[in-house]
Amino acid sequence: MVEKAHTPKYVPGLARRLRTNSTGEEAVIWAALRNRKLDGAKFRRQHPLGRYIADFYCHEALLVIELDGGVHDDASQVEYDLVRQKEIEERGLTVLRIKNDEVIESLSATLDKIADVLNKQ
Repeated sequence: MVEKAHTPKYVPGLARRLRTNSTGEEAVIWAALRNRKLDGAKFRRQHPLGRYIADFYCHEALLVIELDGGVHDDASQVEYDLVRQKEIEERGLTVLRIKNDEVIESLSATLDKIADVLNKQ
């Protein structure tokens, strides 16, 4: 069972801005996920989950996909990401972290990785 978290008032507006200003890697993944293109799974992008915003979220599979660019290598960001991931997973969701480089180097391998998680749900 997924525990619903309170969403602060500023989060939906921030999510909307993030959707408008997506990164190149996010746009590539979104093109491959939208309209149930991957295994018929319905994904949302920049979806609020309480005080956090998931890059991509599939409610049917309880799956959160996070794309990690270079900023996620910074020590303070790594620590924040761990806390954030733990809180999201405590709600019964699976978090799949994918490096931006993986998207660029091999989109098909990245999509296979996502499909593997979808098929295990």
